Amino acid sequence: MKNPDLSTKAGRKAYRHEMRMIAVRPRRYGLWLLTGGFLLVMSPSALGINSLFGLWPPFLGGAMMLTAMPLLVIGVVLRRRYLAQRNGAQDMIRRIRE
Repeated sequence: MKNPDLSTKAGRKAYRHEMRMIAVRPRRYGLWLLTGGFLLVMSPSALGINSLFGLWPPFLGGAMMLTAMPLLVIGVVLRRRYLAQRNGAQDMIRRIRE
């Protein structure tokens, strides 16, 4: 992997895009589940919904939020692992050149 060219605007934009595209799906699904769970937890007080598919909405919301947390953690771990590998590759190239 090449070193990112952070001295130019285009290089910074490309680097931000690269970092944003790491582990997109786990983060996206985690955020959707977290948002849906929060809305279900708040629905009895806000909308007066006391039963949803025969279940209590805050229970469903809590289950969704618990399902979202591992996905968000996986997104963070994958991003950190990618950055460590990228920096490790750059360090290896630097040592080879010296």
